[in-house]
Amino acid sequence: MLPLVVFLLCTVASVSASAKGGAAGPRLNNDQLYKFSYTTEVLVDKARGSREGSVGYRISSDVDANLVWRDPSSKDNQLIQLTISNVRLEPLSHRSEKKSVLHGSTVESVLGKTKLAALTKPFMLHLRNGKAKAFYSYWAEPVTIKNLKRGLASLLQLQLSTGKVIENDVSGRCKVEYKAAQGQVTRTKNLETCKTAETGFTTHSQVLGVNRKSSSVTVFTLEDGFIRSAVAEEIHFLGVNARRAVAAKVVSRQSLTLTGMGAGPLEAAGKDVAGVVKSIDAKLAAVGIVAEKFKPQCKGCPSLFEHWQTEQKQLEPASLSKSMAPRSFLALIQSIRKASKDEILKVLKSASKTSLPQVVDAVTSSQTAASLDAMLQFLNFTDSKGLVLQERFLYACGFASHPNERMLQALLEISKGKIGSTDIKESVVIIMGALIHKLCKKGECNLPTVVQVKRLILDGPDSTQVASEVQMYLLALKNSLLPEAIPIFTKYAESEVGAYNTIALTALQRYDLELMTDEVKRTVNRVYHQNRRIYEKNVRAAAADVILSSNPSYTEVKNLLLSIGHLPHEMNKYMLSKIQDILRFQMPASKIIRQAMKDMNSHNYNRFAKVGSSSAYSGFMAQSADVTSTYSLDILYSGSGILRRSNMNIYGASKGAMLHGLQVAIEAQGLESLIAATPDEGEENLESFAGMSALLFDVQLRPVTFFKGYSDLMSKMFSMTGEPMNVVKGLILLTDHSEVIQLQSGLKASAEFQGGLAIDISGGMEISLWYRESKTSVNNRGALVVTGNVTVDMDFMRTGLEVSFETEASLDFITTVQFSEYPFLVCMQMEKTTFPYSEHLTKYESLSSGKNVMTSKSKKQLVPGSEFPLHQENSNMCKRIFDSSW
Repeated sequence: MLPLVVFLLCTVASVSASAKGGAAGPRLNNDQLYKFSYTTEVLVDKARGSREGSVGYRISSDVDANLVWRDPSSKDNQLIQLTISNVRLEPLSHRSEKKSVLHGSTVESVLGKTKLAALTKPFMLHLRNGKAKAFYSYWAEPVTIKNLKRGLASLLQLQLSTGKVIENDVSGRCKVEYKAAQGQVTRTKNLETCKTAETGFTTHSQVLGVNRKSSSVTVFTLEDGFIRSAVAEEIHFLGVNARRAVAAKVVSRQSLTLTGMGAGPLEAAGKDVAGVVKSIDAKLAAVGIVAEKFKPQCKGCPSLFEHWQTEQKQLEPASLSKSMAPRSFLALIQSIRKASKDEILKVLKSASKTSLPQVVDAVTSSQTAASLDAMLQFLNFTDSKGLVLQERFLYACGFASHPNERMLQALLEISKGKIGSTDIKESVVIIMGALIHKLCKKGECNLPTVVQVKRLILDGPDSTQVASEVQMYLLALKNSLLPEAIPIFTKYAESEVGAYNTIALTALQRYDLELMTDEVKRTVNRVYHQNRRIYEKNVRAAAADVILSSNPSYTEVKNLLLSIGHLPHEMNKYMLSKIQDILRFQMPASKIIRQAMKDMNSHNYNRFAKVGSSSAYSGFMAQSADVTSTYSLDILYSGSGILRRSNMNIYGASKGAMLHGLQVAIEAQGLESLIAATPDEGEENLESFAGMSALLFDVQLRPVTFFKGYSDLMSKMFSMTGEPMNVVKGLILLTDHSEVIQLQSGLKASAEFQGGLAIDISGGMEISLWYRESKTSVNNRGALVVTGNVTVDMDFMRTGLEVSFETEASLDFITTVQFSEYPFLVCMQMEKTTFPYSEHLTKYESLSSGKNVMTSKSKKQLVPGSEFPLHQENSNMCKRIFDSSW
């Protein structure tokens, strides 16, 4: 073994030494013609597809290379001429005539005479020490042809010694690592580092985002320091994090093999490269080796207005619960992104009154300069009658996948102008907070408009005495998640206004643990334990949630446990249920709680046998290799049996990232007078109120009020229809990923992944004094479509595939309370109906002549409905309620 190791070390040392003292890269001899065979191929398929089932093609040719000029003072400073000939084009896999788009075609019929002539025209590469310094071709050549030539030229770039360097090639400016062994060099390109002029965008949320893994390896076989063969393979995997079924891969391969050598032209005379090139062909120019941008022209594609006419029916309200609505929504977005402002306005003005809100969703979600300009011109924020369209525009801005400074600037200008509706004024400021968060996550926190809006919302709460405006600024700060807002939330957590307390505490719960300082924790503990003043139950419950989710200390947990038994009846039960839920669901605080419960003073029958109807429960909605979805239901009642707070949350987790998908909170207060009950401590003088607040995909929306004040309450009670009140309705662009993948072969792949959701969230509250019963409901309806489209478009030939899945679902949460006796009966139900699920795969190939081939596969299934499990005590109560009702 030892002699073998010594031999290998000596071999590596000799190779390295020869590289340092000899050639830095491949050298061509004068009056010698080097003949190569060259192939480049590309295939596109689903992530786990086989070569036989993929779509793609292979371009084969002969390549002649000869030395044009060499610097007399440096043998590694060379100008090389390359000529492509005998071009062939063929499919990658054997197919029947009907399934082969290339059957019966020739290279000339596919490329056309002009492109084929350009491809076979000689071009030049300036190599210095094995690195490409200049690439010479013709400006007038088609971009696709120049890029193919760049791909071949980049394959000749090589250094013979081991090391890491930064190189320019067709892929851009990239970090590259070379590893040299005897007779072989391996080049590994770090594609994540490549810098090009092509820019894309992606969703800011990792859970909803797209994951890409790429690799590029080229193996050179050498003989006497010259390339005998070069084989390159580049692979790109792209997939939606939340669903691996929506995934695709692009594989690009190049192969260059020396087939022979012969007599070639003599070296040209000249002092420098530029002079030599000009003397040979004055039309040759240094056009750069990095690939040029190429935008395929869509021949025969419909205009935006024509496309809208075909999709209009699917975007009517009656179709929003079907998967065709989000699918049409995504298709319309693609068309809008290519359209001008005038074209977009034409669609907005022609849409029916019922479909117009959905068009506003699509136009705003497109996030182009033209679409934003069209919306700002179309909407009149001084008109209070346009509330629905204005709010749909604002919510679409809040859910924007890749907002920019201009969108934030537009909202800032709207907020400064005259606004006809108070609700819209509040929504504008609240949504600006959401945009601040997304822009700061992209590293754009110091942009002038961002700085201006940050100052506006940070100074906002203390700049006004109007309660609704204070809440507006606090909600905007809650959306922004600015670290600078933590002292403001800490201050308002101890305010004398219950609404401020709740917003501040729920906002603090959203921050990362490292930002929860000792001062913040001391404040939250003071609120829970009422060290300075009496607080409402729902405020104290919110404070407990913050403590238990912020890595609590042993002392904090022990004090919480000791408080049980000294709280109002229903809060005793709520805290007990919360502790038990954390232990059962093994949340992060469960370990420290178990330690504290070893003390019999804090864990005994007297504390843990409290009765009541309030509860807290968490469970799994779905678990898979891609994403884990959990839900939680927290219900807090007043001592009289009337709902005080209902909080439903749905979370999604994928690869260590968390998404707060949905939160629907219903709050009620001051209703004890309806049943002649006594209010709990600290709640004696509360105004009658009931409302609903929603947080959707990490964006807090403007709260909705059911009623406020005794007179409003009585009028609503006598006019109640039982119909739920809409909280949010519309189409949301969840996933939005677009990029151009520049392949080393010179080909380009474009990847578009999008996810669209049609959603309808509503809630309601009914109270029957006759039957002494109340009912609250939260209804969620949705249809989801996620598509991934990967295309390699060479102008003369297009190949690609689309993977997608779609589903339609509904989720209902109903709470029924009978308060004719104490302890009152409470039944919570959380149900999902049977829903369809389907996956689709479409592969396509087409030629510029119009000939095309398409194959499709689908897989469909019905997922049975179910009622999500809650604790056994709830099941027993539901049985008693429905048995007595029956």
